[in-house]
Amino acid sequence: MLDIKYIREHAEEVQQNCKNRLVEVDIKKLLALDEANRKLETEIGDLRAERNANSKSKPTPEIIERMKNIGAEIKAKEDQQKEIEPELTKLLMSVPNLTHPDVHVSDNEDDNPVVDTFLEASKFNFPALDHVQLAEINDLIDFDRATKVSGAKFYYLKNELALLEFALIQYALSTVIKYGFTPMITPDLAKREVLEGLGFNPRGESTQVYNVENSDLCLIGTSEITMGGLHMNETFEEKDLPKKYVAVSHCFRTEAGSYSKYSKGIFRVHQFTKIEMFQYVLPENSESAHQEMLKIERDIFEGLKIPFRVVDHCTADLGGPSIRTYDLEAWMPGKPNKNEELGDWGEITSTSNCTDYQARGLNIKFNRDGKKEFVHMLNGTAISVARAIISIMENYQQADGSIKIPEVLIPFMNGIKIISRK
Repeated sequence: MLDIKYIREHAEEVQQNCKNRLVEVDIKKLLALDEANRKLETEIGDLRAERNANSKSKPTPEIIERMKNIGAEIKAKEDQQKEIEPELTKLLMSVPNLTHPDVHVSDNEDDNPVVDTFLEASKFNFPALDHVQLAEINDLIDFDRATKVSGAKFYYLKNELALLEFALIQYALSTVIKYGFTPMITPDLAKREVLEGLGFNPRGESTQVYNVENSDLCLIGTSEITMGGLHMNETFEEKDLPKKYVAVSHCFRTEAGSYSKYSKGIFRVHQFTKIEMFQYVLPENSESAHQEMLKIERDIFEGLKIPFRVVDHCTADLGGPSIRTYDLEAWMPGKPNKNEELGDWGEITSTSNCTDYQARGLNIKFNRDGKKEFVHMLNGTAISVARAIISIMENYQQADGSIKIPEVLIPFMNGIKIISRK
């Protein structure tokens, strides 16, 4: 969450930032509740101090009567606080992070500047197929039985595609650990307090989170959640930062509200595997750490020789905790564009600098010269397996429907170089 002191001192700036990011938060109401809550806190403190002072003196009938009244007053004010605090907390958690000054201000979430590209969009001298058609030809994905067992938007990977998932995991890990990241496998569930501290909404109609009935646990939508919660309520020594992790997990998303978005095949599903980078860094190093993670994402997909472009999220497309976010968007020959022609860009990775927004929510600090400060936290996708599989299948397809394996993945594929019709 954002520092309440900063909001008090920069109310107009914070309100404008909310407007730029298409977030409706009444900052005046938030500050009024904050002021009322602080006033009650002061009054409760004064009453307790008076009670403590009276308890040290010889009780007279007047003091005894006053002590009874003080107790009632304290309870009444605490009850008022209990009414105020939930609404205050809700408003505070709705306020997005500040925005990097270089981020493009726009009210159109598709208005993301393209800052770089890698390779030209793939072109074929034969009619391109999408990944669903290629999977059917080569017996690689079973949607029907997955729907029978688990419901719509689940899938079984089969044959070479099952091997390809593990190849992508091994390739991503081997690439990222060269940069000093510690490999991790995380739980697939986390407590609600962790999600809320990180700025995720585990409840409500717009949530993407599966809640586990009769518990305070949620299925994670990304290991950003479990890696962000890893050091909750901890304090680092300055010399021990940065902490750099690369984590493998399953991810679960309800995809609520995504009915109008492209979702064919495995592009938008309820479960997938992802390899996620995560860093805890000193505040002065978060921007360079962000660029490092973007470079690693580029290294991975340049190695796969997948055409992609780098986009810089505009204000309307920034997630609440992020000050700046870059995506890699791969060329997907089978994805329809806005003109309903085949061939379009699709997000394959995302990396965000969340500065101290999440650290404040989870109370993660570091010691510097005897003073405690909040760390900065960053996340970035190494490989989102389903999206990576689509980009490989569609860009490496051959005229006969077979699919070549990218050269960097062959060592992880038991020597398989091409996926052929069964």
